[in-house]
Amino acid sequence: MRAVIQRVKRSWVEVEGRVVGSIGRGLNVLLGIGKDDDEKDAEVLAKKIVNLRIFENEKGKFYYSLLDIGGHILVISQFTLYANVRKGRRPSFEEAKAPSEAERLYEFFIERLKDEGIKVEKGIFGAMMNVYIENWGPVTIVMDSKELL
Repeated sequence: MRAVIQRVKRSWVEVEGRVVGSIGRGLNVLLGIGKDDDEKDAEVLAKKIVNLRIFENEKGKFYYSLLDIGGHILVISQFTLYANVRKGRRPSFEEAKAPSEAERLYEFFIERLKDEGIKVEKGIFGAMMNVYIENWGPVTIVMDSKELL
C-alpha cells in the first residue's frame, strides 16, 4: 500500500456537490492499494500513520502523533498512486489491485485506524471526488507498506 499523508488544519471531500467526509486538525491520507497488498500491509501502515510524530511541540519540533493530539483522519482511495509511467505517455495501472479486492482492503485499513482509537472519515471508493486540503505546514510524507514490513 502506498499513502500520501498530509498534515491538515482541515480537509473534506465532496461527491456530486455533497460533502461525504470532513475533518478538522489531523491527517489527509491518499491511499493506493497494489496488486500484491494484503491485510498485513494495511495493519502495518495504519499503525505507523497514527503513531507518526509529525505534530509540533511548543519548541516547533515534531514531537506529537495523531493519537497524542486527538486528531482525525480523512482517507481517500487513490489507485493512481500505482501509476506506471515508464513507457509512453499514458499511465498504466496494472500494478493497482482490482477494484473489488482493493475496496475490501480500503475498508479493512479504515477499520484498523478505528481500532487505534482514531475518528476516521472517508471518501466514496471509486467515485469522482473533489478533495479539499488545507495543508498545515505544509507537511507531506509518502509511505509504502513494503518498506515497513
